[in-house]
Amino acid sequence: MRRFGILTGGGDVPGLNVVLKTFTHRMEEEGCEVLGLRRGWAALLYTGPGSPARESDWVVRLTRENTRTIDRTGGTILHTSRTNPAAVREGELPPHLAGRAGKPGEGGRYDLTAVAKEAVEQLGLDGLVAIGGDDTLSFARRLHEEGVPIVGVPKTMDNDVFGTDYCIGFSTAVSRSVNMITDLRSPAGSHERFLIVELFGRYSGETSLMIALLAQVDRALISEVPFDPEKVAALLSKDRRENPSSYAALTISEGARFIGGDLVQGGEPDAYGHRKLGGIGLYLGEYLKKTTGVNILYQNLAYLMRSGPADALDRLVGINFARIAADLMLRGEAGRLVAIRDGKYTTEPLEITGQGERRVNVERYYDVNEYRPKLGSVVGLPMFLE
Repeated sequence: MRRFGILTGGGDVPGLNVVLKTFTHRMEEEGCEVLGLRRGWAALLYTGPGSPARESDWVVRLTRENTRTIDRTGGTILHTSRTNPAAVREGELPPHLAGRAGKPGEGGRYDLTAVAKEAVEQLGLDGLVAIGGDDTLSFARRLHEEGVPIVGVPKTMDNDVFGTDYCIGFSTAVSRSVNMITDLRSPAGSHERFLIVELFGRYSGETSLMIALLAQVDRALISEVPFDPEKVAALLSKDRRENPSSYAALTISEGARFIGGDLVQGGEPDAYGHRKLGGIGLYLGEYLKKTTGVNILYQNLAYLMRSGPADALDRLVGINFARIAADLMLRGEAGRLVAIRDGKYTTEPLEITGQGERRVNVERYYDVNEYRPKLGSVVGLPMFLE
């Protein structure tokens, strides 16, 4: 019996359980066994040779029976982490690896890629499916280079994995945010305020731009284009005056920044070198209140965007991505990324995820003077634009 592993890494999004269920059922149909690795890449550091941890704490056999209803809920039944085996801090080093980790590299971090590879071999995996964003897939590429048969499935609310037009979780995050902004218009109008909604998006402003377009907010600030707060204040004041309900609404990416300013972030860098973002909307709101005298209603949607079950589109994409990943594994075609390009399901070399950055096409879709979406003719463009 062939045995395949599957894991979820990084931030959770709606649709992950759909992939896990579909992949498991497809593999069972072909007489294969599926092992779910708990807590992302961390599982490979705690199940390898010499680990005192119980394998059942880090690995679970997935079956048709125990995955039957998981697609009805959000999150991931396998749990997740931001562990990067290629860059482990000393304080996060599993105790049983202290004597074999070697010397730390840049930034005092240990490269435990060899340990992860040994764990794959010890588990007897014929292949591994990694569901994740840029960070998770960066280590998937590393394992692929080391000869581990691996397939990547892109997921992220930011929709910014290079090599695919769509990532699982994006549609649900957008739909949920649009609905919440619609609800937030009530108190914003009642109190005649500026409504500022901060959204996930470290480097890509696609969520802010798409949500602004669909929710028909007045202005949108994105990660790609630094903004002038004085100009924003003038534009929003104009929008508020022209609104019969006497309020104005704006979306802002967590990765947006003032012209000449830095990202608003705090805490220690994670395993991939990222510090926690959040608060730029509040900074802007305080500036607006000080300079215009208008009170603000600030809402950071944050984890609300990724909570709950997947919408219809993320269910559909999750099912199809999982089936494609399963077929690749069954055919022995590893080193691939499941993707959508120009509105069609396809696969790309896994290496493509590290060959560029998926960002908003500012020239085509963003008015840098008015700070709002710019949409011309879409004839001939794919459904998710580009």
